[in-house]
Amino acid sequence: MTEGDSAPRWRFWANLLGNQVVWLCAVAGAGQGLQWPALISAGIYVASQLLMSPHPRKDLCLIVFAMACAFGVDGVAAAGGSVLYAAAPWGWIPPPWILTLWASFAMTLTVSMAFLQRHWLLPVVFGLLLAPLAYVSASRGFAAVQFSAPAWHGLLVLGATWAAALTLLCRVARQAPFQPIASG
Repeated sequence: MTEGDSAPRWRFWANLLGNQVVWLCAVAGAGQGLQWPALISAGIYVASQLLMSPHPRKDLCLIVFAMACAFGVDGVAAAGGSVLYAAAPWGWIPPPWILTLWASFAMTLTVSMAFLQRHWLLPVVFGLLLAPLAYVSASRGFAAVQFSAPAWHGLLVLGATWAAALTLLCRVARQAPFQPIASG
């Protein structure tokens, strides 16, 4: 195996595991009412991923778009009262720990989660089914999220909005932003 063969595999695992570390720091911290574990871990992770990225402009674009998605997903869920976030200082506005999760997740879309771009149905299924499971884990394991009764309402809102957001994020990831416009 050559060094070129091992580099992509190493980056894949660093990307995947780093994102999971950020998730763990964010939800564990939020469950204790703390923002700093999410901010520090996400700051280190995002910076390291941008430094290794062959396309940092695309990744920055994905981060900005993901932050907007946070308002569309978590902001809507909080505004509707179906989901309550720990360490949420501004009511329905997604707390900083949620925003760091979105920024970190955006960094996976061109590396460890790039497979989601292969078929339009993959982000829909992942968003609809797997994203709510992460919220349930954050709720049951860390008390970072609470669902108003009946809980399935909040899970349905999160699943539907995540399916839409992830589909849009994958579309942005497939595009090549900042391409020079050909003159002539």
